[in-house]
This record gives sequence, C-alpha cells and structure tokens, in this order.
Amino acid sequence: MSFLALMVLIVYESRWVYPEIQAYFSQTGNLTGQQLATRSRVYLQNAQSELLADQPEQEAFAAAITDIELSYGLSDMHVYRHQYECTEPSLRILNRVLARLEVAEIDRVGAVGELFGPIQCLTHIEMDQLDQRGAAINDFSVSTRQHNQVLTYSSLLIFVMGLVFWWLHERQLRRTDHATQETFEWMQRAMRDPLTGIGNRSALHQDVLAKQHQSLGLILIDIDFFKQYNDAYGHPQGDTLLRQLATLIGETLNDEAQLYRLGGDEFAALLRCPDTETLKSYCCQLIEGIRAADFAHPAHPDKKGVTFSVGGSRFMADEATFAYAYEAADKALYRVKAAGRDGWQVTEDA
Repeated sequence: MSFLALMVLIVYESRWVYPEIQAYFSQTGNLTGQQLATRSRVYLQNAQSELLADQPEQEAFAAAITDIELSYGLSDMHVYRHQYECTEPSLRILNRVLARLEVAEIDRVGAVGELFGPIQCLTHIEMDQLDQRGAAINDFSVSTRQHNQVLTYSSLLIFVMGLVFWWLHERQLRRTDHATQETFEWMQRAMRDPLTGIGNRSALHQDVLAKQHQSLGLILIDIDFFKQYNDAYGHPQGDTLLRQLATLIGETLNDEAQLYRLGGDEFAALLRCPDTETLKSYCCQLIEGIRAADFAHPAHPDKKGVTFSVGGSRFMADEATFAYAYEAADKALYRVKAAGRDGWQVTEDA
C-alpha cells in the first residue's frame, strides 16, 4: 500500500503538479521583457530632458539622437511587434523623429511631443508584462489549494513552495511598483518649474493635448525690464518676485487658469475661453492687477513699478492649432513691447 501510495504520488506530481510548476517558471521571461521596455522608456524620457535642457540646440539634438537610438534598439523586438499593436507605429515615429533631428527639421518642443506616443506604448508593454506575471502566480496559487484537497503532504509541500514563490513575486512587485512610482514622481517634477511650482513648457504642451477640441485662450505674460530689476535688487530678490507674480497671476485670473513659466521672465496662462471678448477681459485684468499690486521697480526706465506686457490668442485645442496660437500670442506680446510695454493686445482668429 505504501508503494502504491508512493506511485500514486509520483504519478500525480509528474502528471499534474510538475507541469504547473514548469508553467509558472516559464513566465519569468516576462520580467526581462518588462525591464527592456522600462529601459527603453527611460531612454526616451532622457531624450525629452536633453531637448528641454538649457543647452545649445546642436548638443541637445545630438544627445537626444543617442538616447532615441538606444531606445529603438531595445524596442525593436519580435515579441513586441507580435504582441503589441502600438509597437510598429511607435518605431515609425522614432525613425521619423531621428531623421528630422539629424537634419534639424523639428524644434525641441515638437520633438518632445512626438516622443509621448512611444513612451505611452512602452508604458503599456511594461504594465502588460507585469499583469502576465500576476496572472501566472495567481493561477499557481489556485492550483496549489486544489492539490491540498487530494494529497495532504504533497499539497502542503506545493503550498509552501507557492508561498515562497508568491513572496518572491510580491517582493519583486513591490520593487517594481516603487520604481514605477519614482518614475511617475520624476515625470511630475519634470513638468513643473522648480522655482514657482507652476507648470513648464512641456506641461503646457501636454495640457493642450489633453483638452482636444475645446475653445481655449492662451495668454503670454512678460515682465517688463526684469533684467534691470535683477541688476538693482539681485537674483534672490528677483526669484522672490517671480514667485509673487505667479501667485498674483493665479489670483487675478480667479484661479481659473493653468499657469506655466516658460523662461526667465515669461509666464503663460491657459484657460477656457468661449469668445475673444472674454480673453480680452482676462488680459485687461492682468494689467490692472499688476498695477494695483504696485511692486517697486527702482530701475524701471519709465519710473513705474513692476509692469507686464501681455499678448493673447484664442484657439480650438489640438497639436496643430496650438503652434499657430502660440505664435499669434507671441506676436501680440511683441507688438505691446514695440508700443512701449505696460499693456496688452489680443490676436483675433488665431
């Protein structure tokens, strides 16, 4: 009877248990796929950082090309092409961006925007690979509980093994979740201006894409004679003024706008805008608000306090119209500067 029981146990393990354990271990290849997708995505994010960094365009393009080529090499895998429909379009986008960067036929912001699609695809691959591993360990745990009802000792052994494997998987999953959370936090920080806490150029572009087909107003705000202010008070006081002005702009627009810092002394505001008259009202409020605040400016050539030059445009949100709207608002801003600053203009029908 003991021999028969042993044979039954051996047959049971060889017929049902061993193949299921093998099936579980066969899923470990998914971790490598997830790691490659993660590395590829990080290279694309590095390329975005290089493009947005404060460095000469030629150096930024060269660094970005290197990162994109590394990402392409990790993404161009048969398993990705076979399992994920977004892989082929993403690779075509990377090829196109590389070609345009090599001949400098694309600006930095445009190149950064092009890379969001491949990044999203790689993130999907990462998550799917993790889901496959999660499904494998879950199936294995269910199978272990079933074995416990048939053979006490064998199911106990399998159950212990299952706990060990589950613990290893959970430990790896926690590490992966922590790394993913750190990546998300890094992406959020990359979209913020560290001095004022408001968005930056990348955040502006991303927010416009998130508001497809909505009627929006874009307002560009330039601090008049900010260099002279820094020369008079020093850069620490200049930084304090920038933070104060960011708060003032938000309060003046009744916190209805999303704010961005585009450069040293240039801000932008993006807000819902049903018509041009509403946009004009917002621009007028900004000029009146800064005048009422009466920030001292001892080096102002016109003996005034801190003043704004404001340009605006209204548009229906999508990637193509945003470029025209930005150009239109910028032209309106420079018309104000040419007219003596401390004022506003709006380009209609941008």
